[in-house]
Amino acid sequence: MFRELRRKRQELSLEESIDILSRGKSGVLALLGDDDYPYAVPISYVYDNSKLYFHGAKSGHKLDAIKRYDKASFCVVGQDEIIPKEYTTYFRSVIVFGRIRIMEDESEMKKAIQALSVKYNPNGNETERQNAINREWKSLCMMELSIEHISGKEAIEFVKARQ
Repeated sequence: MFRELRRKRQELSLEESIDILSRGKSGVLALLGDDDYPYAVPISYVYDNSKLYFHGAKSGHKLDAIKRYDKASFCVVGQDEIIPKEYTTYFRSVIVFGRIRIMEDESEMKKAIQALSVKYNPNGNETERQNAINREWKSLCMMELSIEHISGKEAIEFVKARQ
């Protein structure tokens, strides 16, 4: 169903790909937007147990697209170093494919937003995090992307350096 990576030597292992997803700070969520145009939006996220969680407003282009069509992809660039003399970049990146849904169960939403709050403020205390969540709760929308396929790739220079 999903295409295999054309340059197999550059393929990252599942473990390496998950590591990039776990450490990444933001990525680009791609959806089927208005009039079937692709809609790609930069967004913060958290990876947890083969799922990605996002937060946002309760209305807008992103939510309209999700309601219309639940297939999505998400890309994270874990490393991107420009090498001017070689006219290239040394990169590591991951693309995931899956189905996205708007979360409605309050307990699921709380678990997901707490995971996001810990990721983005790991040194904060629980009371501070909970106060921030409570302030935004009424206007908060949580989304869950269930991953069906992961594809990770790195620059050929990294492959050659390991040989």
